[in-house]
Amino acid sequence: MSTTSDNQSNYPADAMGVQALPEEAKPPEHVAQSSSVKTASENSSISQHSDLEQKTQPSQEILYQFLLEIVKKWPPEEVLLEFKRLFFCQVGSTSSHTVQAVYELVLKNDETEFRNTLKRCCYILVNNWDAARHYKSIQDLVQLFKASTRQQQTISPTLKRLKDWVTNFSLSKDYEDLKLFASRYDEQQNTQERWTNRYVSYLLVPQFIDLQNPVEQREAARALAKRLKERFKFDLAMYIVKSQTARSPERVPKNPTELGENALLLIKTIVAKRGRFSYANLANIFLKQTQHLSYQEFKKSLQKYLIFSTEKSAFAEVLQSRLAEKLDALYSDYDEELINDALILRTCNRIIEYLTTENKQDPSSLFILLLSLGNPMTLVILLLKLILVCRNSRTHLEARVAELIRYYEDYPEEECRWIVNFLEIFNVTFTIYAENVNYNLVKMDESNPSVQTDVALDDYRIFAQTKSTPVLENSVLESNNDRE
Repeated sequence: MSTTSDNQSNYPADAMGVQALPEEAKPPEHVAQSSSVKTASENSSISQHSDLEQKTQPSQEILYQFLLEIVKKWPPEEVLLEFKRLFFCQVGSTSSHTVQAVYELVLKNDETEFRNTLKRCCYILVNNWDAARHYKSIQDLVQLFKASTRQQQTISPTLKRLKDWVTNFSLSKDYEDLKLFASRYDEQQNTQERWTNRYVSYLLVPQFIDLQNPVEQREAARALAKRLKERFKFDLAMYIVKSQTARSPERVPKNPTELGENALLLIKTIVAKRGRFSYANLANIFLKQTQHLSYQEFKKSLQKYLIFSTEKSAFAEVLQSRLAEKLDALYSDYDEELINDALILRTCNRIIEYLTTENKQDPSSLFILLLSLGNPMTLVILLLKLILVCRNSRTHLEARVAELIRYYEDYPEEECRWIVNFLEIFNVTFTIYAENVNYNLVKMDESNPSVQTDVALDDYRIFAQTKSTPVLENSVLESNNDRE
């Protein structure tokens, strides 16, 4: 198969007719860096994509450097008090030049620039406190803004503007993003808050793939998302092991899913798909068989691959007709081209959008239709099969899942149980296939036939063990995942 760096003339143009740079030619971001250190690739990306970084003013740099210095040296309580003095009180600060820097920003009368500065200041603290495990301090920072709406009035026009801008920030999407970093640290609070808090690891994805966000915010979002996934993976493994061996219900750990007693059966069903017809093996066979095809032939083979093993039903018929309609016209100018990684990436991303949300806001008609026709598991497996073909599409998929969560977040959980059920099955399935834990079924009752059927799954136990190489990588591309 040709690589994306060999021939850039083969890549589809973006919506403006300009030839797009292939995602695979750009390096993925892997490990989160310290907030005070930017890699060369991050500096390059920010300079190219972020107006905020290009237009950093002396007053902004004074604030950033000051906060970076004190967050590494001072106790969190003192840092938080100094932050409050700078942005909420404007009195009593230990640094006169930082007070002057805030004053200069307010006098410029540019609320957007002020908001971006305030946001980056917040994430300088969040990123460092998160690395040092000062989670309570992150919660206290978030609470500061909740209290800002109750501040006393002032006769100073400058201070009034500052208070108004801080209040506006507390009512903005930027503040909602900031609240995600506190939402997972208070378990008692989580039981009372919205159901979407269970899926913070997905809601953080749009933050760390958005190159317009400060580096500190992207690093913090990536680190927290990874930690939440690791925690769910651990909790799921412990629940699986102990729920099968515990002698009394009291000794069974809390089920980390919302699937109740069906969680174990679902996991057994997923794990039972092994050997020759495992999803990973089918994906490898598909890639080998299609590597020398034209793009048009590849699209036809992709439809067959996605439909394969799907039960003949209204679900399969609708999926086949809708996919054919979409794929036949997709990038048709490249039908005669030899398939390459860039075309595979974009094609998988487009299908993911057809199956989730096409406008990054509302659920797609196909998403609603498919879930209304069949089991959510069938749609989840379709998405898994796409990711096993193109691993770099996973972050694109998780960003679309985040948008679905945002769409339904204002609905009571009782009114959208079907979407919650989909999210739970999605979370469990991708944890089993995408992380560095290997799950296996071991038959305990040898008196029954050895065929793994739905009826006989009760005769099996699930065993988990760490594997040396993850089946699936969750790469984050600096290209912001197919920015068309």
